[in-house]
Amino acid sequence: MQSEPANPTATDPTSRVLAGITTLILAYVIALCLGGPQYATQLVVSQETDHEADHGFAPLRTNHGHETTGHQDEPHRDAVHPKLGIPGMVWVAPFGVLLLSIAILPLLPITRHWWESNLHRFYVAGILGIVTLGYYLIGFNQPLEGHWPAHAVVTPVPDTTLQWSLAWNVVANALLHEYIPFIVLLLSLYTISGGIRIEGNLAAHPRTNISFLAIGGLLASFIGTTGAAMLLIRPLLETNKERNHVVHTVVFFIFIVCNCGGCLLPIGDPPLFLGYLRGVNFFWTFSLWPSWLVVNLILLFVYWVWDRYFCYPREASHDLVRDEHEKRQINIRGWILGAPLLIGVVLCVALLDPSKPLPGTDWHAPLYLREISQLLLVGISLLFGRRVIRQDNKFSYHAILEVAALFFGIFICMQPALQILDARGREMGVETPMQFFWTTGGLSSVLDNAPTYVVFFETARTLTPAGVFHPETVIDPSLLVAISLGAVFLGAMTYIGNGPNFMVKAIAESAGVEMPSFFGYLKYSVCVLLPIFLLASILFL
Repeated sequence: MQSEPANPTATDPTSRVLAGITTLILAYVIALCLGGPQYATQLVVSQETDHEADHGFAPLRTNHGHETTGHQDEPHRDAVHPKLGIPGMVWVAPFGVLLLSIAILPLLPITRHWWESNLHRFYVAGILGIVTLGYYLIGFNQPLEGHWPAHAVVTPVPDTTLQWSLAWNVVANALLHEYIPFIVLLLSLYTISGGIRIEGNLAAHPRTNISFLAIGGLLASFIGTTGAAMLLIRPLLETNKERNHVVHTVVFFIFIVCNCGGCLLPIGDPPLFLGYLRGVNFFWTFSLWPSWLVVNLILLFVYWVWDRYFCYPREASHDLVRDEHEKRQINIRGWILGAPLLIGVVLCVALLDPSKPLPGTDWHAPLYLREISQLLLVGISLLFGRRVIRQDNKFSYHAILEVAALFFGIFICMQPALQILDARGREMGVETPMQFFWTTGGLSSVLDNAPTYVVFFETARTLTPAGVFHPETVIDPSLLVAISLGAVFLGAMTYIGNGPNFMVKAIAESAGVEMPSFFGYLKYSVCVLLPIFLLASILFL
């Protein structure tokens, strides 16, 4: 899949982005004056109060806004609320078609060029999303669970053909509850990182590339996999521009920096952050350091052997001579503004969760203040950052727009699959840590790892015996380890397993690297990652 390179002569979209951010901030201020976000937060807080205890009483709303108090065991909940409906398996088909489109359309001569346009990608994603919503509008007539702005059971209107409330509930779950926080976080890290330039042209020796991968694998846990990937992928590509064999380096970059390096803190990878929002202690993820260390060290060793003994010796001698002669020292520009802004994004994500009070206070952030604050930081980066740095980075919005277009459809189309898993997860016979690791990981490869993590987190919660409470982990610690590692590690198995995977692919292609197709990438991940993950599951589960 070839991405559109940045065009320096094209109209600079910065002014339009700033105008859009300004409009959203003003609209949010008006909403605050009207009390909408504050009211939504009150709903969230009222339902989170007792949510951490399965043996407690928690308020649950109906779609009419009335609260009832139900014990968290399933028989009582079924007695209080209508039994949730389960979509038919056939309605997983739009999601499957979207995945096949991502995999196949870039390979077909008749569609290859057409698919390069993000607008065309959005057409495919949007149409399949509309098909899915159409099912809930006219073909589904059972109660659904809503998550936005707070938990609600949405029941169909009797004797009505068009179930607008059900369709809206799916839109709210997919876009308002999941997609907006997801894409705003990626946009923030992507755009702010684009204003930082690590420049220089080191000799592209195997030890140089492995240093990039190791530093990225460490940074991923502290500024997020997206932040680390956007910060380092361009200097890595610049360093290797004299070499012809670069694909494997970018693939291992996706393995390590975009995925496996991000499991030491909740801000490292979206699935772990969702676990933190569900009550997992912020520093619990540091307990994953043995598996983080072993997996990333093995990946670095495999890369070094691959590059040192198979790829570097195959480079043309004149390219290696040119690589040595064009060396330049590393210089970092834009970090004085960019570094505090990246830290600000991390703090926004960590502190402005509506369901949790600001540390040391009883104040809860209004709904979407977290996202608006991140957009404000993006605006500061665009307004006060040096434009020449973005030009030197060949920064464009193409990569993030590709993610936005495709994941718009993915988040909608995967709703039936997630609801089926949520309802029938226990019927799958997934009970042991090994089963949770491979099931969570396998589905994270194709469903996006963040929502898949949530499904199996809640499945594991139902396995907790009555009266047993785990204050640090909410669910059984051994199961949480399995779910966390499965979601984070196996998100590297495909381009769609984790958001940064697609962005790195697009940036590499814009730099002239012919990245493998969906199935071509899968060959790398199956041959390299699966044996390592099998070893990790034996050692740590």
